[in-house]
Amino acid sequence: MTNKPALSIHLANPRGFCAGVDRAVLIVERALEIHGAPVYVRHEIVHNKRVVDRLRDMGAIFVDDLDLVPDDRPVVFSAHGVPKSVPAAAQTRDLNWLDATCPLVSKVHIETERHYNAGRHVLLIGHAGHPEVIGTMGQVPAGAITLVETQADAATLIAPEGELAYATQTTLSVADTADIVASLKQRFPDIHTPHKDDICYATTNRQTAVQQLAADVEHVLVIGAPNSSNSQRLVEVARQAGCPHATLIGGAEDIDWDGLKGVAKIGVTAGASAPEELTREVIAAFDARFEIEVVEKDGREENVHFKLPRALREASAEA
Repeated sequence: MTNKPALSIHLANPRGFCAGVDRAVLIVERALEIHGAPVYVRHEIVHNKRVVDRLRDMGAIFVDDLDLVPDDRPVVFSAHGVPKSVPAAAQTRDLNWLDATCPLVSKVHIETERHYNAGRHVLLIGHAGHPEVIGTMGQVPAGAITLVETQADAATLIAPEGELAYATQTTLSVADTADIVASLKQRFPDIHTPHKDDICYATTNRQTAVQQLAADVEHVLVIGAPNSSNSQRLVEVARQAGCPHATLIGGAEDIDWDGLKGVAKIGVTAGASAPEELTREVIAAFDARFEIEVVEKDGREENVHFKLPRALREASAEA
């Protein structure tokens, strides 16, 4: 017999690491194996403290400016992508640099440059100040892109004359972005669209999974960092799907136990940069306080894998 209250924990599927995050973390790990410590990383490789701290313990040094990287050490660019000026500066200094930009972000970069070369002004749907947006806007000269953050922006922006195209940040709310795109298409019927949606498969899958989760539970916990766009969107999607009690936590240490009193069915998911170990720790924290039943929800299977950069593959083969 136990005096612990019963609790049903429903786990979203898929959740946690995506292929782009897997690849970025592996790039840093392989660089450390091949070149030894320290390996420098420009900005957080992904937006998760646990991941960053573990890599730091292995010998990675995270810096905000390329000027802080010594000439004789390798440097990795984060999964969010960087403006063109960054690899150009690294090339000028003859640095050994590795690009961990998610290939799906690189796709947006390529499309944006293609539109610019075709003489089109690009409307970029995204969040100001996010590293991915900064990187995408840095693919073309200043003034060639207009940032659109909200549906109100889409309804009021004054676009330059000539052809227009739009692109999006890869980690946005699918529903909110669809509304913004609809507004742009209504105002600019001839606007050029992406060949394939810019919002990535992992973002879409996790938002679909949390929508289904929110319908079955009383409270949703999203494991992720405050500066993680895709994690923040999961909280919003859960609330929009009918579960007003949805909160973002960095890990088990952030659980508000008082706020969960009386809850019998809770949902748990994790952003694309949150490792599965954080989910296991959250479950263990509940297990210490409740008699738990863990239910794995059905979801879309993900089997996407991205190759490491050629230079790293060749160096690994030589090693």
